[in-house]
Amino acid sequence: MNRRDVLAGAAALTATTVAARADRLPLGDLPGTRYPDPRVEALDKRFRYKVGNAAIERIATGFRWAEGPVYFRDGGYLLWSDIPNNRIMRWLENGHVSVYRANSNYSNGNTRDRQGRLITCEHDTRRVTRTEPDGTITVLIDKFDGKPLNAPNDAVVASDNAVWFTDPGYGIDGFYEGHKAKAELPTRVYRLDPATGQAKVAAEGIDRPNGLAFSPDEKILYVVDSGATHGGRANIRAFNVDGDKLTGDRVFAEGFAPGFTDGVRTDVDGNVWCSMGWADPKEDGVRCYAPSGDLIGKIHLPETCANLCFGGPKKNRLFMAASTSIYAVYVETQGAMVP
Repeated sequence: MNRRDVLAGAAALTATTVAARADRLPLGDLPGTRYPDPRVEALDKRFRYKVGNAAIERIATGFRWAEGPVYFRDGGYLLWSDIPNNRIMRWLENGHVSVYRANSNYSNGNTRDRQGRLITCEHDTRRVTRTEPDGTITVLIDKFDGKPLNAPNDAVVASDNAVWFTDPGYGIDGFYEGHKAKAELPTRVYRLDPATGQAKVAAEGIDRPNGLAFSPDEKILYVVDSGATHGGRANIRAFNVDGDKLTGDRVFAEGFAPGFTDGVRTDVDGNVWCSMGWADPKEDGVRCYAPSGDLIGKIHLPETCANLCFGGPKKNRLFMAASTSIYAVYVETQGAMVP
């Protein structure tokens, strides 16, 4: 059974209603908006991040499956993958939307390295690439131990320039987000040293390692396990970062089932923000967890959310890739993002 079949089954009871509601939504403020926006919900006094006179906005729509958002502050634009349409899209601060890259090899996760270059996980070519300042594309890795990667999903870059990425294999489960193929490697988290071109297995034994993010001090790596798509677990795991190794595997957050989370980011206070969807439509959106693992806030969206990132000139705007649309809301914190 491929990912598309599993996800379609999980959402079968609500998909038609949610899709119809999403299709009717305009760009800009969502219907029924008033300040303070009730769709930004504080569950705990530690959630101090709701801006009273800011609302959730729908800034772009018309995609098949929006994923992998990344913000370029030096350029004033957001990039994200529209996976089934095989393209990377771009939104400018003036609201203009365009195709940044057609034939993106069914790209999924995107991030930036410490030099500001775009790092992309590609499903169809089963590789991680870097876009150079002149627009040329450098292949960072497409094989491990002589075998093709499954289908890299998401990536983060550490201060030592190492690229950490997940390889769950969704892009080879079927033809919708890549192409159908047999996995030749276990599902893993890898650490790649671009200087040497050498990769190491950082973690395995995770059903479907998906989104990942460092704590602000890079002492913890959070990894989403979206194994619920294949009858496995649905949680966020936390690892201690010990040089090029991960230790102390533990469950940081759970309670997502029957839905699951996918993408994850952290803010400067160490809170963990993650996407949510695929079950109760009332839970679609984003969750915010304190560093302790306590759920302290929610952002409710009218579509299943796949991924998210902080951005804007001040790093205080949360961009959310949710099914057919991109949503944004200002929050009273900043993303732990460099650059």
